[in-house]
Amino acid sequence: MNQDFWLEVKNRFVNFITQIGPNILYALVALVLGVFAIKFTMRLLKRVLRKSKVESSLKTFVESLSFFILYGLLFTLIGSILGVEATSFLAIFGAAGIAIGLALQGSLSNFAGGVLILVFKPFKVGDLISVRSNVGFVVKIDILYTTIKTFDGRIIIMPNGNVANSDVDNRTMEETRRIDLSLKFNYDADIDDVRKIILEALEKHPKILKTPEPDVWLDSIGEYDMKITARSWVNSHGYWPAYWEQLEAVKKALDDHGIEIPIPRRLVFQGGEINPDSIKSEPDQPIK
Repeated sequence: MNQDFWLEVKNRFVNFITQIGPNILYALVALVLGVFAIKFTMRLLKRVLRKSKVESSLKTFVESLSFFILYGLLFTLIGSILGVEATSFLAIFGAAGIAIGLALQGSLSNFAGGVLILVFKPFKVGDLISVRSNVGFVVKIDILYTTIKTFDGRIIIMPNGNVANSDVDNRTMEETRRIDLSLKFNYDADIDDVRKIILEALEKHPKILKTPEPDVWLDSIGEYDMKITARSWVNSHGYWPAYWEQLEAVKKALDDHGIEIPIPRRLVFQGGEINPDSIKSEPDQPIK
């Protein structure tokens, strides 16, 4: 009986090898050739993307997506060679997709956010953006995360899901940007003289654009002072250096002409009764 049993096992094994063996061999050959074909295709794709004008953020996304699609097709081909029906593959991929989706809900949200960012392009690598109080230059846009570098050298990695659902302030999307300087003066300051001094200081700055021209206007009249706003236009990427340099240049020009910035003054009385009629309001006095 034992001899008959092992003989039957042997016959079944030989039949299995005879029927499935060639398919296994073909599958191994397809696997080896497929891996080489995918590597060659990926190198060719990277070369094409490198020579094209596609943004670097989109290049990373296309390369990653192509990698997964090509290997998915390869495994489907190997399965069909081994006799696995396509419907079975679809069922397996569907079940795996549901399981992965439930386990990685946040990551899928970030993936969807990354796709939206790459499609609608609210910003690109190199732009200066502000998202949720984080201000910095975009260093990298991946499928799941966006990386920015702040002015003080910090690296902030933000999930794309949060970025896509937030207000994005892109401060370098436009080539030019306006600088607004808010300055306060005493009521006895001559507006025309102040305007002339500020405009001369602004027009000397090398980064100021000639069009639109700088302008200076009385912005508001307060209880103790009047506010004047000086406006000028610069290239977006040089905004902050130009802002600080202009502010310093205007302050020095005002000092040279003896025009000082006011501060509020208050009278403080100590002890005794005070007759309200004896208190006289005084305007702000300049800083000495």
